[in-house]
Amino acid sequence: MMTVAGAAGMAGDGVCVGGGGDGNGGNGGDALLVINDLRIEGVGERGAITPIVCGVSLRLHRGEVLGIIGESGAGKSTIGLAAMGFTRDGCRISGGEIFFDGDDLARNSAAENCALRGSRIAYVAQSAAASFNPAHRLIDQCCEAAVLHGVKTRGRAEEDAVSLYERLRLPSPNEIGFRYPHQVSGGQLQRAMTAMAMSCNPDIIIFDEPTTALDVTTQIEVLAAIRDAVARENGAAMYVTHDLAVVAQMAHRIIVLKDGAVVEENKTRAMLSSPREEYTKTLWAVRAFQKQTKPAAGSSRPLVRLENIIAKYGKTTVLSGVSMDIHRGRTLAVVGESGSGKSTAARCCTGLLPPAAGAVFWEGEELPPSTSARSRLQLQKMQMIYQMADVAVNPAHRVRDIIGRPLSFYLGMRGKEREARVCELLEQIELEPSQFVGRFPRELSGGQKQRVCIARALAAEPEFVICDEVTSALDQLVAEGILRLLQNLQDRLGLAYMFITHDISTVRAIADDIVVMKDGGVVEAAPRGEFFSPPHPPYTELLLSSAPEMDPDWLSDLLRRRAEKNGGTIGE
Repeated sequence: MMTVAGAAGMAGDGVCVGGGGDGNGGNGGDALLVINDLRIEGVGERGAITPIVCGVSLRLHRGEVLGIIGESGAGKSTIGLAAMGFTRDGCRISGGEIFFDGDDLARNSAAENCALRGSRIAYVAQSAAASFNPAHRLIDQCCEAAVLHGVKTRGRAEEDAVSLYERLRLPSPNEIGFRYPHQVSGGQLQRAMTAMAMSCNPDIIIFDEPTTALDVTTQIEVLAAIRDAVARENGAAMYVTHDLAVVAQMAHRIIVLKDGAVVEENKTRAMLSSPREEYTKTLWAVRAFQKQTKPAAGSSRPLVRLENIIAKYGKTTVLSGVSMDIHRGRTLAVVGESGSGKSTAARCCTGLLPPAAGAVFWEGEELPPSTSARSRLQLQKMQMIYQMADVAVNPAHRVRDIIGRPLSFYLGMRGKEREARVCELLEQIELEPSQFVGRFPRELSGGQKQRVCIARALAAEPEFVICDEVTSALDQLVAEGILRLLQNLQDRLGLAYMFITHDISTVRAIADDIVVMKDGGVVEAAPRGEFFSPPHPPYTELLLSSAPEMDPDWLSDLLRRRAEKNGGTIGE
Protein backbone atom coordinates (compact mmCIF):
# COMPACT_ATOMS: atom_id res chain seq x y z
CA MET A 1 0.00 0.00 0.00
CA MET A 2 1.20 3.53 -0.78
CA THR A 3 1.65 4.94 2.68
CA VAL A 4 1.34 8.59 3.58
CA ALA A 5 5.11 8.73 3.97
CA GLY A 6 5.63 7.25 0.54
CA ALA A 7 3.15 9.67 -1.00
CA ALA A 8 4.85 12.58 0.70
CA GLY A 9 8.19 11.44 -0.67
CA MET A 10 6.76 11.37 -4.18
CA ALA A 11 5.29 14.84 -3.77
CA GLY A 12 8.58 16.24 -2.57
CA ASP A 13 10.86 14.91 -5.30
CA GLY A 14 10.12 17.67 -7.80
CA VAL A 15 8.78 15.36 -10.50
CA CYS A 16 5.09 16.09 -10.44
CA VAL A 17 4.05 18.51 -7.76
CA GLY A 18 0.72 20.22 -8.46
CA GLY A 19 1.17 23.90 -9.24
CA GLY A 20 4.92 23.73 -8.75
CA GLY A 21 6.10 22.56 -12.15
CA ASP A 22 6.90 24.56 -15.24
CA GLY A 23 4.65 24.75 -18.26
CA ASN A 24 5.94 21.43 -19.60
CA GLY A 25 5.24 19.39 -16.51
CA GLY A 26 8.71 19.72 -15.09
CA ASN A 27 10.56 17.75 -17.78
CA GLY A 28 10.21 19.83 -20.94
CA GLY A 29 9.13 16.77 -22.95
CA ASP A 30 7.40 16.88 -26.34
CA ALA A 31 3.65 17.30 -26.34
CA LEU A 32 1.78 13.99 -26.20
CA LEU A 33 -1.52 15.66 -27.05
CA VAL A 34 -2.01 18.69 -29.30
CA ILE A 35 -5.51 20.07 -29.92
CA ASN A 36 -5.86 22.85 -32.50
CA ASP A 37 -9.00 24.96 -32.97
CA LEU A 38 -11.34 22.17 -31.83
CA ARG A 39 -15.01 22.75 -32.59
CA ILE A 40 -17.81 20.45 -31.45
CA GLU A 41 -21.53 20.86 -32.13
CA GLY A 42 -24.62 19.36 -30.59
CA VAL A 43 -27.46 18.30 -32.86
CA GLY A 44 -30.80 18.73 -31.11
CA GLU A 45 -34.45 18.40 -32.00
CA ARG A 46 -35.31 18.98 -35.66
CA GLY A 47 -31.63 19.29 -36.53
CA ALA A 48 -30.98 22.40 -34.42
CA ILE A 49 -27.23 23.04 -34.05
CA THR A 50 -25.79 24.15 -30.71
CA PRO A 51 -22.09 25.07 -30.41
CA ILE A 52 -20.52 23.20 -27.47
CA VAL A 53 -16.77 23.71 -27.99
CA CYS A 54 -15.75 26.84 -29.87
CA GLY A 55 -12.19 26.82 -31.20
CA VAL A 56 -10.28 25.39 -28.22
CA SER A 57 -6.54 24.75 -28.54
CA LEU A 58 -4.28 23.12 -25.93
CA ARG A 59 -1.11 21.09 -25.44
CA LEU A 60 -0.38 18.35 -22.94
CA HIS A 61 3.21 17.24 -22.26
CA ARG A 62 4.69 14.14 -20.67
CA GLY A 63 4.97 14.43 -16.90
CA GLU A 64 2.32 17.17 -16.86
CA VAL A 65 -1.11 17.50 -15.31
CA LEU A 66 -3.32 20.01 -17.13
CA GLY A 67 -6.29 21.32 -15.18
CA ILE A 68 -9.47 22.26 -17.03
CA ILE A 69 -12.02 24.17 -14.98
CA GLY A 70 -15.24 26.06 -15.59
CA GLU A 71 -18.87 26.07 -14.63
CA SER A 72 -21.31 23.30 -15.45
CA GLY A 73 -21.95 23.12 -19.20
CA ALA A 74 -18.70 24.92 -20.11
CA GLY A 75 -17.56 21.98 -22.27
CA LYS A 76 -14.96 20.48 -19.89
CA SER A 77 -16.07 16.84 -20.19
CA THR A 78 -16.70 17.19 -23.93
CA ILE A 79 -13.07 18.26 -24.44
CA GLY A 80 -11.87 15.42 -22.22
CA LEU A 81 -13.75 12.87 -24.33
CA ALA A 82 -12.59 14.51 -27.56
CA ALA A 83 -9.00 13.96 -26.41
CA MET A 84 -9.73 10.26 -27.07
CA GLY A 85 -11.34 10.98 -30.44
CA PHE A 86 -14.79 10.38 -28.94
CA THR A 87 -18.01 12.39 -28.80
CA ARG A 88 -21.29 11.65 -27.05
CA ASP A 89 -24.44 10.76 -28.97
CA GLY A 90 -25.91 13.88 -30.51
CA CYS A 91 -22.49 15.59 -30.77
CA ARG A 92 -20.03 15.82 -33.63
CA ILE A 93 -16.56 17.24 -34.24
CA SER A 94 -17.11 19.99 -36.80
CA GLY A 95 -13.56 21.30 -37.06
CA GLY A 96 -10.03 21.26 -35.72
CA GLU A 97 -7.29 18.70 -35.07
CA ILE A 98 -6.61 16.26 -32.20
CA PHE A 99 -3.05 14.92 -32.42
CA PHE A 100 -2.07 12.13 -30.01
CA ASP A 101 1.56 11.09 -30.42
CA GLY A 102 1.43 12.38 -34.01
CA ASP A 103 -1.86 10.74 -35.07
CA ASP A 104 -4.93 12.94 -35.73
CA LEU A 105 -7.71 11.23 -33.79
CA ALA A 106 -10.31 13.43 -35.51
CA ARG A 107 -9.42 11.72 -38.80
CA ASN A 108 -8.55 8.22 -37.56
CA SER A 109 -10.95 5.37 -38.20
CA ALA A 110 -13.18 4.21 -35.37
CA ALA A 111 -11.14 0.99 -35.11
CA GLU A 112 -7.85 2.89 -34.82
CA ASN A 113 -9.17 5.09 -32.02
CA CYS A 114 -10.75 2.12 -30.26
CA ALA A 115 -7.36 0.39 -30.17
CA LEU A 116 -5.90 3.39 -28.30
CA ARG A 117 -8.68 3.76 -25.72
CA GLY A 118 -8.02 1.89 -22.53
CA SER A 119 -4.46 1.00 -23.50
CA ARG A 120 -2.70 4.30 -24.30
CA ILE A 121 -5.46 6.78 -23.39
CA ALA A 122 -7.72 6.04 -20.43
CA TYR A 123 -10.73 7.85 -19.03
CA VAL A 124 -12.09 8.13 -15.48
CA ALA A 125 -15.71 9.21 -15.74
CA GLN A 126 -17.59 11.50 -13.40
CA SER A 127 -20.26 8.89 -12.64
CA ALA A 128 -18.75 5.55 -11.66
CA ALA A 129 -22.15 3.90 -11.20
CA ALA A 130 -23.05 4.53 -14.84
CA SER A 131 -19.65 3.29 -16.05
CA PHE A 132 -19.61 -0.23 -14.59
CA ASN A 133 -21.49 -3.26 -15.84
CA PRO A 134 -23.71 -4.26 -12.88
CA ALA A 135 -23.57 -7.92 -13.89
CA HIS A 136 -19.79 -8.32 -13.61
CA ARG A 137 -17.42 -8.24 -10.64
CA LEU A 138 -15.07 -5.31 -10.17
CA ILE A 139 -11.92 -7.39 -10.66
CA ASP A 140 -13.13 -8.71 -14.02
CA GLN A 141 -13.83 -5.21 -15.30
CA CYS A 142 -10.54 -3.88 -13.96
CA CYS A 143 -8.54 -6.58 -15.76
CA GLU A 144 -10.51 -6.60 -19.00
CA ALA A 145 -8.71 -3.82 -20.91
CA ALA A 146 -5.20 -5.01 -20.01
CA VAL A 147 -5.98 -8.55 -21.15
CA LEU A 148 -7.87 -7.59 -24.33
CA HIS A 149 -5.13 -5.19 -25.43
CA GLY A 150 -2.46 -7.82 -24.74
CA VAL A 151 -0.70 -5.66 -22.18
CA LYS A 152 -0.81 -8.24 -19.36
CA THR A 153 -1.79 -11.80 -18.63
CA ARG A 154 -4.91 -12.30 -16.52
CA GLY A 155 -2.83 -13.36 -13.51
CA ARG A 156 -0.56 -10.32 -13.71
CA ALA A 157 -3.56 -8.03 -14.27
CA GLU A 158 -5.21 -9.35 -11.10
CA GLU A 159 -2.03 -8.85 -9.06
CA ASP A 160 -1.68 -5.29 -10.32
CA ALA A 161 -5.39 -4.60 -9.66
CA VAL A 162 -4.98 -5.58 -6.00
CA SER A 163 -1.90 -3.35 -5.76
CA LEU A 164 -3.89 -0.45 -7.23
CA TYR A 165 -6.74 -1.09 -4.78
CA GLU A 166 -4.20 -0.81 -1.96
CA ARG A 167 -2.73 2.43 -3.30
CA LEU A 168 -6.20 3.92 -3.72
CA ARG A 169 -7.08 3.01 -0.11
CA LEU A 170 -9.90 0.59 -0.87
CA PRO A 171 -10.89 -1.63 2.06
CA SER A 172 -9.93 -5.32 1.93
CA PRO A 173 -8.02 -4.94 -1.37
CA ASN A 174 -7.59 -8.69 -1.77
CA GLU A 175 -11.35 -9.24 -1.55
CA ILE A 176 -13.18 -6.10 -2.75
CA GLY A 177 -12.57 -6.91 -6.42
CA PHE A 178 -14.85 -9.91 -6.10
CA ARG A 179 -17.83 -7.72 -5.23
CA TYR A 180 -20.35 -6.41 -7.72
CA PRO A 181 -20.75 -2.64 -8.28
CA HIS A 182 -23.91 -2.41 -6.17
CA GLN A 183 -22.08 -3.95 -3.20
CA VAL A 184 -19.70 -1.02 -2.66
CA SER A 185 -20.24 2.65 -1.83
CA GLY A 186 -20.15 5.43 -4.41
CA GLY A 187 -16.73 6.59 -3.25
CA GLN A 188 -15.33 3.05 -3.35
CA LEU A 189 -16.72 2.56 -6.86
CA GLN A 190 -15.07 5.79 -8.01
CA ARG A 191 -11.71 4.55 -6.77
CA ALA A 192 -12.23 1.17 -8.43
CA MET A 193 -12.79 3.00 -11.72
CA THR A 194 -9.57 4.95 -11.21
CA ALA A 195 -7.76 1.63 -10.73
CA MET A 196 -9.38 0.32 -13.92
CA ALA A 197 -8.08 3.33 -15.88
CA MET A 198 -4.56 2.85 -14.50
CA SER A 199 -4.46 -0.89 -15.25
CA CYS A 200 -2.71 -0.54 -18.65
CA ASN A 201 -0.26 2.17 -17.52
CA PRO A 202 -1.57 4.52 -20.24
CA ASP A 203 0.29 7.51 -21.64
CA ILE A 204 -2.63 9.85 -20.88
CA ILE A 205 -5.40 9.57 -18.33
CA ILE A 206 -8.41 11.87 -18.59
CA PHE A 207 -9.75 12.44 -15.07
CA ASP A 208 -13.30 13.79 -15.23
CA GLU A 209 -14.20 14.90 -11.67
CA PRO A 210 -12.59 11.75 -10.16
CA THR A 211 -12.90 12.83 -6.51
CA THR A 212 -16.41 14.33 -6.38
CA ALA A 213 -17.78 11.22 -4.68
CA LEU A 214 -14.93 10.95 -2.17
CA ASP A 215 -14.73 12.14 1.39
CA VAL A 216 -11.88 14.52 2.17
CA THR A 217 -9.69 11.94 3.94
CA THR A 218 -9.92 9.46 1.06
CA GLN A 219 -9.52 12.24 -1.50
CA ILE A 220 -6.02 12.97 -0.18
CA GLU A 221 -4.87 9.40 -0.80
CA VAL A 222 -6.44 9.30 -4.28
CA LEU A 223 -4.93 12.62 -5.32
CA ALA A 224 -1.52 11.47 -4.13
CA ALA A 225 -1.93 8.18 -6.02
CA ILE A 226 -2.86 10.03 -9.22
CA ARG A 227 0.20 12.26 -8.98
CA ASP A 228 2.34 9.22 -8.25
CA ALA A 229 1.01 7.38 -11.31
CA VAL A 230 1.71 10.29 -13.66
CA ALA A 231 5.22 10.76 -12.25
CA ARG A 232 6.09 7.05 -12.14
CA GLU A 233 5.09 6.31 -15.73
CA ASN A 234 6.19 9.71 -17.12
CA GLY A 235 2.72 9.95 -18.60
CA ALA A 236 0.33 12.88 -18.61
CA ALA A 237 -3.10 13.68 -17.25
CA MET A 238 -5.94 16.00 -18.05
CA TYR A 239 -7.78 16.86 -14.84
CA VAL A 240 -11.34 18.12 -15.43
CA THR A 241 -12.93 19.59 -12.33
CA HIS A 242 -14.89 22.43 -10.78
CA ASP A 243 -13.08 22.06 -7.45
CA LEU A 244 -10.55 24.87 -7.40
CA ALA A 245 -8.80 23.69 -4.25
CA VAL A 246 -8.24 20.26 -5.80
CA VAL A 247 -6.96 21.56 -9.14
CA ALA A 248 -4.53 23.77 -7.22
CA GLN A 249 -2.90 20.60 -5.83
CA MET A 250 -2.86 18.66 -9.08
CA ALA A 251 -2.20 20.87 -12.10
CA HIS A 252 0.93 22.44 -13.52
CA ARG A 253 -1.18 24.60 -15.82
CA ILE A 254 -4.85 25.57 -15.74
CA ILE A 255 -7.24 26.36 -18.58
CA VAL A 256 -10.44 28.23 -17.68
CA LEU A 257 -13.46 27.56 -19.89
CA LYS A 258 -16.76 29.34 -20.33
CA ASP A 259 -19.43 28.58 -22.92
CA GLY A 260 -17.08 26.26 -24.78
CA ALA A 261 -14.24 28.76 -25.19
CA VAL A 262 -10.95 29.38 -23.39
CA VAL A 263 -11.18 32.41 -21.10
CA GLU A 264 -7.67 32.21 -19.67
CA GLU A 265 -4.66 29.87 -19.50
CA ASN A 266 -1.62 30.09 -17.27
CA LYS A 267 0.69 28.19 -14.94
CA THR A 268 -1.09 27.24 -11.74
CA ARG A 269 0.75 29.49 -9.32
CA ALA A 270 0.37 32.51 -11.58
CA MET A 271 -3.31 31.74 -12.15
CA LEU A 272 -4.01 31.44 -8.42
CA SER A 273 -2.08 34.52 -7.40
CA SER A 274 -3.06 36.92 -10.18
CA PRO A 275 -5.87 35.85 -12.53
CA ARG A 276 -6.27 38.30 -15.39
CA GLU A 277 -9.89 37.88 -16.50
CA GLU A 278 -12.94 38.95 -14.48
CA TYR A 279 -14.62 35.58 -14.96
CA THR A 280 -11.60 33.79 -13.51
CA LYS A 281 -11.57 36.18 -10.56
CA THR A 282 -15.25 35.32 -9.97
CA LEU A 283 -14.43 31.59 -9.90
CA TRP A 284 -11.52 32.23 -7.55
CA ALA A 285 -13.67 34.18 -5.08
CA VAL A 286 -14.30 32.32 -1.85
CA ARG A 287 -17.88 31.07 -1.49
CA ALA A 288 -19.71 33.92 0.22
CA PHE A 289 -22.88 32.16 1.28
CA GLN A 290 -23.30 31.08 4.89
CA LYS A 291 -26.63 30.88 6.63
CA GLN A 292 -27.18 32.61 9.94
CA THR A 293 -26.53 30.54 13.02
CA LYS A 294 -29.74 29.40 14.69
CA PRO A 295 -30.17 28.62 18.38
CA ALA A 296 -29.93 24.94 19.32
CA ALA A 297 -33.11 22.96 18.68
CA GLY A 298 -33.46 22.12 22.37
CA SER A 299 -35.94 19.48 23.48
CA SER A 300 -38.70 20.18 20.92
CA ARG A 301 -40.12 17.17 19.12
CA PRO A 302 -38.20 16.50 15.88
CA LEU A 303 -39.96 16.16 12.55
CA VAL A 304 -37.95 13.00 11.81
CA ARG A 305 -36.15 10.77 14.28
CA LEU A 306 -33.95 7.75 13.62
CA GLU A 307 -33.77 5.69 16.78
CA ASN A 308 -31.16 2.96 17.32
CA ILE A 309 -31.11 1.93 13.67
CA ILE A 310 -29.30 -1.29 12.82
CA ALA A 311 -29.01 -2.06 9.10
CA LYS A 312 -27.46 -4.89 7.16
CA TYR A 313 -26.55 -5.79 3.59
CA GLY A 314 -26.89 -9.54 3.63
CA LYS A 315 -25.03 -10.69 6.73
CA THR A 316 -22.84 -7.58 6.91
CA THR A 317 -23.86 -4.99 9.50
CA VAL A 318 -23.43 -1.48 8.09
CA LEU A 319 -25.24 0.58 10.74
CA SER A 320 -24.89 -0.09 14.46
CA GLY A 321 -27.39 1.70 16.68
CA VAL A 322 -27.54 5.00 14.75
CA SER A 323 -29.77 7.74 16.19
CA MET A 324 -30.30 11.28 14.90
CA ASP A 325 -32.99 13.98 14.94
CA ILE A 326 -34.02 16.35 12.14
CA HIS A 327 -36.17 19.33 13.13
CA ARG A 328 -38.59 21.28 10.97
CA GLY A 329 -36.93 24.30 9.37
CA ARG A 330 -33.41 23.04 10.16
CA THR A 331 -30.63 21.31 8.25
CA LEU A 332 -28.78 18.31 9.65
CA ALA A 333 -25.45 17.78 7.87
CA VAL A 334 -24.22 14.17 7.98
CA VAL A 335 -20.50 13.86 7.26
CA GLY A 336 -18.02 11.01 7.24
CA GLU A 337 -15.78 8.96 5.00
CA SER A 338 -16.95 6.80 2.12
CA GLY A 339 -18.62 3.66 3.44
CA SER A 340 -19.32 5.17 6.89
CA GLY A 341 -23.07 4.59 6.50
CA LYS A 342 -24.31 8.09 5.58
CA SER A 343 -26.35 7.07 2.54
CA THR A 344 -27.46 3.85 4.21
CA ALA A 345 -28.97 5.88 7.07
CA ALA A 346 -30.84 7.93 4.46
CA ARG A 347 -32.12 4.77 2.76
CA CYS A 348 -33.41 3.46 6.08
CA CYS A 349 -35.10 6.79 6.68
CA THR A 350 -36.96 6.68 3.36
CA GLY A 351 -37.86 2.99 3.67
CA LEU A 352 -35.76 1.93 0.70
CA LEU A 353 -33.76 -0.28 3.09
CA PRO A 354 -35.88 -1.61 5.97
CA PRO A 355 -33.73 -1.61 9.13
CA ALA A 356 -32.93 -4.88 10.88
CA ALA A 357 -33.73 -3.16 14.19
CA GLY A 358 -34.71 0.29 15.42
CA ALA A 359 -37.35 2.61 14.02
CA VAL A 360 -37.96 5.82 12.06
CA PHE A 361 -40.48 8.30 13.49
CA TRP A 362 -42.40 11.11 11.76
CA GLU A 363 -43.61 13.72 14.26
CA GLY A 364 -43.53 11.08 16.97
CA GLU A 365 -45.40 8.42 14.97
CA GLU A 366 -43.48 5.32 13.92
CA LEU A 367 -43.31 4.89 10.16
CA PRO A 368 -43.63 1.52 8.43
CA PRO A 369 -40.11 0.22 7.75
CA SER A 370 -40.46 -0.12 3.94
CA THR A 371 -41.75 2.12 1.17
CA SER A 372 -44.25 -0.52 0.06
CA ALA A 373 -46.03 -0.27 3.43
CA ARG A 374 -46.10 3.55 3.59
CA SER A 375 -49.04 5.65 2.42
CA ARG A 376 -48.82 7.97 -0.57
CA LEU A 377 -48.88 10.97 1.76
CA GLN A 378 -46.00 9.55 3.83
CA LEU A 379 -44.02 9.01 0.62
CA GLN A 380 -44.78 12.51 -0.65
CA LYS A 381 -43.66 14.30 2.50
CA MET A 382 -40.19 12.68 2.43
CA GLN A 383 -38.19 13.02 -0.80
CA MET A 384 -34.61 12.15 -1.68
CA ILE A 385 -32.12 13.70 -4.09
CA TYR A 386 -29.57 11.08 -5.05
CA GLN A 387 -25.81 11.36 -5.26
CA MET A 388 -25.41 9.94 -8.77
CA ALA A 389 -27.68 11.85 -11.11
CA ASP A 390 -26.67 9.70 -14.10
CA VAL A 391 -28.41 6.64 -12.70
CA ALA A 392 -31.24 8.51 -10.93
CA VAL A 393 -33.04 9.59 -14.11
CA ASN A 394 -34.62 7.51 -16.85
CA PRO A 395 -32.49 8.02 -20.00
CA ALA A 396 -35.56 7.49 -22.22
CA HIS A 397 -37.57 10.35 -20.66
CA ARG A 398 -37.35 14.04 -21.45
CA VAL A 399 -36.87 16.61 -18.69
CA ARG A 400 -40.58 17.55 -18.75
CA ASP A 401 -41.49 13.93 -17.97
CA ILE A 402 -38.84 13.46 -15.28
CA ILE A 403 -39.99 16.52 -13.34
CA GLY A 404 -43.64 16.13 -14.30
CA ARG A 405 -44.17 12.62 -13.00
CA PRO A 406 -44.30 13.53 -9.28
CA LEU A 407 -46.59 16.46 -10.17
CA SER A 408 -49.07 13.97 -11.64
CA PHE A 409 -48.52 11.21 -9.08
CA TYR A 410 -48.76 13.30 -5.91
CA LEU A 411 -50.64 16.46 -6.96
CA GLY A 412 -52.81 15.25 -9.85
CA MET A 413 -51.53 17.89 -12.30
CA ARG A 414 -52.13 17.33 -16.00
CA GLY A 415 -51.65 19.09 -19.31
CA LYS A 416 -50.93 22.82 -19.36
CA GLU A 417 -50.99 23.11 -15.55
CA ARG A 418 -48.26 20.48 -15.24
CA GLU A 419 -46.17 21.98 -18.06
CA ALA A 420 -46.35 25.43 -16.47
CA ARG A 421 -45.25 24.07 -13.09
CA VAL A 422 -42.34 22.16 -14.70
CA CYS A 423 -41.17 25.43 -16.27
CA GLU A 424 -41.43 27.21 -12.89
CA LEU A 425 -39.28 24.54 -11.28
CA LEU A 426 -36.68 24.76 -14.06
CA GLU A 427 -36.46 28.51 -13.52
CA GLN A 428 -35.94 27.90 -9.79
CA ILE A 429 -32.92 25.74 -10.52
CA GLU A 430 -31.59 28.23 -13.10
CA LEU A 431 -32.22 26.21 -16.26
CA GLU A 432 -33.96 28.06 -19.10
CA PRO A 433 -37.25 26.16 -19.70
CA SER A 434 -37.35 26.75 -23.47
CA GLN A 435 -33.89 25.19 -23.83
CA PHE A 436 -34.12 22.28 -21.39
CA VAL A 437 -37.71 21.08 -21.04
CA GLY A 438 -37.49 18.88 -24.15
CA ARG A 439 -33.99 17.48 -23.61
CA PHE A 440 -33.03 13.92 -22.74
CA PRO A 441 -30.54 13.26 -19.88
CA ARG A 442 -27.77 12.48 -22.38
CA GLU A 443 -28.07 16.08 -23.62
CA LEU A 444 -27.31 17.49 -20.16
CA SER A 445 -24.03 18.03 -18.32
CA GLY A 446 -23.49 16.31 -14.98
CA GLY A 447 -24.39 19.45 -13.09
CA GLN A 448 -27.51 20.03 -15.19
CA LYS A 449 -28.70 16.47 -14.51
CA GLN A 450 -28.26 17.01 -10.78
CA ARG A 451 -30.33 20.18 -10.91
CA VAL A 452 -33.11 18.31 -12.71
CA CYS A 453 -33.06 15.76 -9.86
CA ILE A 454 -33.43 18.61 -7.35
CA ALA A 455 -36.41 19.99 -9.28
CA ARG A 456 -38.00 16.54 -9.35
CA ALA A 457 -37.78 16.25 -5.56
CA LEU A 458 -39.20 19.75 -5.05
CA ALA A 459 -42.08 18.94 -7.42
CA ALA A 460 -43.65 16.68 -4.78
CA GLU A 461 -43.88 19.63 -2.35
CA PRO A 462 -42.23 17.67 0.49
CA GLU A 463 -41.69 18.68 4.10
CA PHE A 464 -38.43 16.75 4.48
CA VAL A 465 -35.74 16.40 1.80
CA ILE A 466 -32.68 14.16 1.96
CA CYS A 467 -29.87 15.72 -0.09
CA ASP A 468 -27.25 13.06 -0.80
CA GLU A 469 -24.15 14.91 -2.08
CA VAL A 470 -26.37 17.15 -4.22
CA THR A 471 -23.67 19.75 -4.91
CA SER A 472 -20.73 17.39 -5.47
CA ALA A 473 -21.22 17.47 -9.25
CA LEU A 474 -21.69 21.24 -9.44
CA ASP A 475 -19.17 24.02 -9.97
CA GLN A 476 -18.79 26.53 -7.14
CA LEU A 477 -20.93 29.22 -8.75
CA VAL A 478 -23.84 26.86 -9.41
CA ALA A 479 -23.37 25.07 -6.05
CA GLU A 480 -23.70 28.36 -4.22
CA GLY A 481 -26.86 29.11 -6.18
CA ILE A 482 -28.31 25.70 -5.27
CA LEU A 483 -27.46 26.18 -1.58
CA ARG A 484 -29.14 29.59 -1.64
CA LEU A 485 -32.17 28.07 -3.37
CA LEU A 486 -32.45 25.30 -0.79
CA GLN A 487 -32.09 27.83 2.02
CA ASN A 488 -34.75 30.13 0.55
CA LEU A 489 -37.14 27.19 0.23
CA GLN A 490 -36.43 26.21 3.81
CA ASP A 491 -37.06 29.74 5.06
CA ARG A 492 -40.29 30.06 3.06
CA LEU A 493 -41.73 26.57 3.49
CA GLY A 494 -40.18 25.39 6.75
CA LEU A 495 -38.51 22.43 5.05
CA ALA A 496 -36.24 20.10 6.99
CA TYR A 497 -33.09 18.77 5.30
CA MET A 498 -30.74 15.89 5.90
CA PHE A 499 -27.68 17.04 3.96
CA ILE A 500 -25.18 14.25 3.31
CA THR A 501 -21.84 15.66 2.22
CA HIS A 502 -18.08 15.30 2.47
CA ASP A 503 -17.48 19.00 1.68
CA ILE A 504 -16.61 20.85 4.88
CA SER A 505 -17.24 24.23 3.22
CA THR A 506 -20.77 23.08 2.40
CA VAL A 507 -21.26 22.06 6.03
CA ARG A 508 -20.16 25.52 7.15
CA ALA A 509 -22.54 27.13 4.68
CA ILE A 510 -25.75 25.15 5.11
CA ALA A 511 -25.81 23.21 8.42
CA ASP A 512 -27.69 23.96 11.60
CA ASP A 513 -26.74 20.66 13.23
CA ILE A 514 -23.96 18.21 12.36
CA VAL A 515 -23.53 14.46 12.80
CA VAL A 516 -20.20 12.75 12.10
CA MET A 517 -20.31 9.07 11.14
CA LYS A 518 -17.61 6.42 10.94
CA ASP A 519 -17.82 2.65 10.48
CA GLY A 520 -21.62 2.66 10.76
CA GLY A 521 -21.83 4.62 13.99
CA VAL A 522 -22.16 8.21 15.17
CA VAL A 523 -18.85 9.70 16.34
CA GLU A 524 -20.04 13.20 17.22
CA ALA A 525 -23.25 15.23 17.11
CA ALA A 526 -23.42 18.97 17.79
CA PRO A 527 -24.98 22.26 16.64
CA ARG A 528 -22.85 24.11 14.07
CA GLY A 529 -21.88 26.80 16.54
CA GLU A 530 -20.23 24.19 18.78
CA PHE A 531 -18.96 21.80 16.12
CA PHE A 532 -16.24 24.02 14.67
CA SER A 533 -14.83 24.95 18.07
CA PRO A 534 -12.14 22.58 19.44
CA PRO A 535 -11.51 20.24 21.05
CA HIS A 536 -12.73 17.52 18.68
CA PRO A 537 -12.68 13.73 18.72
CA PRO A 538 -9.65 12.48 16.71
CA TYR A 539 -11.71 11.47 13.67
CA THR A 540 -13.48 14.83 13.48
CA GLU A 541 -10.10 16.56 13.74
CA LEU A 542 -8.88 14.43 10.83
CA LEU A 543 -11.87 15.44 8.70
CA LEU A 544 -11.45 19.14 9.41
CA SER A 545 -7.70 19.09 8.71
CA SER A 546 -8.25 17.25 5.39
CA ALA A 547 -10.39 19.92 3.72
CA PRO A 548 -8.34 21.17 0.70
CA GLU A 549 -7.16 24.77 0.60
CA MET A 550 -6.41 27.09 -2.32
CA ASP A 551 -2.66 26.67 -1.91
CA PRO A 552 -0.60 24.63 -4.41
CA ASP A 553 1.63 23.38 -1.60
CA TRP A 554 -1.20 22.37 0.74
CA LEU A 555 -1.35 18.67 -0.15
CA SER A 556 2.42 18.15 -0.11
CA ASP A 557 2.75 20.00 3.20
CA LEU A 558 -0.12 18.01 4.75
CA LEU A 559 1.34 14.66 3.68
CA ARG A 560 4.75 15.70 4.99
CA ARG A 561 3.33 16.75 8.39
CA ARG A 562 1.39 13.53 8.75
CA ALA A 563 4.40 11.44 7.78
CA GLU A 564 6.53 13.22 10.39
CA LYS A 565 3.81 12.85 13.02
CA ASN A 566 3.66 9.11 12.34
CA GLY A 567 7.42 8.80 12.70
CA GLY A 568 8.13 8.53 8.98
CA THR A 569 10.50 10.57 6.91
CA ILE A 570 10.05 12.05 3.47
CA GLY A 571 10.93 9.56 0.78
CA GLU A 572 10.40 6.43 2.89
